[in-house]
Amino acid sequence: MARIKKRSTENQLARRLESSLLEQFGPVLTGDSLRRALGYPSMNALRQAAMRGNIPVPLFKLENRRGRFALAIDVARWLAEQCDPESHEELQKDLETN
Repeated sequence: MARIKKRSTENQLARRLESSLLEQFGPVLTGDSLRRALGYPSMNALRQAAMRGNIPVPLFKLENRRGRFALAIDVARWLAEQCDPESHEELQKDLETN
């Protein structure tokens, strides 16, 4: 039962994060917006992680575009999975009231 509640809370958080990412960056993140959303300290750190295959979300290329891209929904889901809402009382209360 606790697992179901955690998954529900995780899904609610992912939807909120996705909404925020969509508002700030649109449906596709790249470059500095991707770096900031994933928490890398610099573009070099993001590039190095990409070269090593250590980016935690699927990246893809777009024809006639430079760089790699990620979907906001994938970033939001990954962020929600990383967070333990029970350890953040304010977040837990906020999610429960909405």
